[in-house]
Amino acid sequence: WLGIVLCIAGLTLFGSYQGRFLADKHFVLSQPSDTLARLGHHFVVGYRSQAEIEQLIEKRAIAGIYLTRRNIGGKSIAEIKGAIAHLQSLRQETRQPPLWVSTDQEGGIVSRLSPPLAPLPPLAQIVDSTAAGDRQAQVQAYAETHGRELANLGINLNFAPVVDLDHGQLNPDDRLSQIFRRAIASDSAIVSAVAQTYCQTLMSFGVHCTLKHFPGLGRVVADTHLTPAQLATPVETLRQSDWIPFHPEQMADGAFTMLGHATVTALDPDYPASFSHKIVAGLLRQTWQHDGVLITDDFSMGAVYYSKAGVLTATRKALNSGVDLILIAYDPALYYPIMASLIRAEQTGQLAPGPLKLSRDRLRRYQTKRPTPDRASLNRSAKPNRSPDAIRGNASPAEKANSSPTDLIKIGHYDFP
Repeated sequence: WLGIVLCIAGLTLFGSYQGRFLADKHFVLSQPSDTLARLGHHFVVGYRSQAEIEQLIEKRAIAGIYLTRRNIGGKSIAEIKGAIAHLQSLRQETRQPPLWVSTDQEGGIVSRLSPPLAPLPPLAQIVDSTAAGDRQAQVQAYAETHGRELANLGINLNFAPVVDLDHGQLNPDDRLSQIFRRAIASDSAIVSAVAQTYCQTLMSFGVHCTLKHFPGLGRVVADTHLTPAQLATPVETLRQSDWIPFHPEQMADGAFTMLGHATVTALDPDYPASFSHKIVAGLLRQTWQHDGVLITDDFSMGAVYYSKAGVLTATRKALNSGVDLILIAYDPALYYPIMASLIRAEQTGQLAPGPLKLSRDRLRRYQTKRPTPDRASLNRSAKPNRSPDAIRGNASPAEKANSSPTDLIKIGHYDFP
């Protein structure tokens, strides 16, 4: 009997959650389009259902989409390009600015669109294997490959580069962050220079870069994908090292900054940086005078979900503090309860109009920054006649002799992950 009782209780609880979700979804989709547009331009969302994401676009309920393997599995470049163009055409019909079409194409272990895009090594491999005098040219060639391929698909926002410093932090329970495998270097000057070159090159193709993950995950032991995490380093140490690549003086024009979910215990022991008023409004917007676009890391992560605020309150706190975009990538279903909560917060006067207006202005300004790459730039450094062996790293001596710097990245000059 106990088993039956527990089973009934579980089904009842699931039904309650499911009923609440469906009620939130209905509430959101029944809102006037002006309401959805006003709040929706703060959201970049992943998706599993093509019909569902089309509905959100048609209702002006989001600002952008996030693409990963589940959206491209088995599709050719032409098919992915066509799908993105279709979504942008739906967006154009609503008379809204183009969608932010984003992905994680860092190189190395985080290369969400490879294949079909070219698999590249992490940027750290270029730093480690290239003389200082040749580094900028190699990074530029690397970024040209990313920029050309992403722009060709229709992607205009890449969540790269990782500018967390490599402090060699190893944790056997860190299954997903693994910053030591993704960071560019341990030297903040090198990281800043590489990031500037990468971002400037990407932007020449009409693709915004993203500096991530402020306040820096290189010293963080816990995995923010799964659990809350603390950054317990003194502020002065962070200022002199980890925060240098994120400072506005180091940023390339048009760069986004991604806010990670680590809690900076010396500044705000209560809330992660991604929705901490003390860090976003205080440190970044006021002290640093940071006027670039701030986007959160995925709000589906455990560090937000299991925070003392919870994901709904965290969203309101983030926007009220000066965050521009909330990313909901892994679990797109979270969008509906989050948006429902935000609509109710606006109705009850819990959203601060000042930060929201400044955010609208920033997002509008960034939309106008992006150049439209011409055909020549999309074809720059492209070598369509390279053999399959050359792409895998087994190029013939003749192919190596005739290679451009971009090709050297794709051939045997670096090892692929």
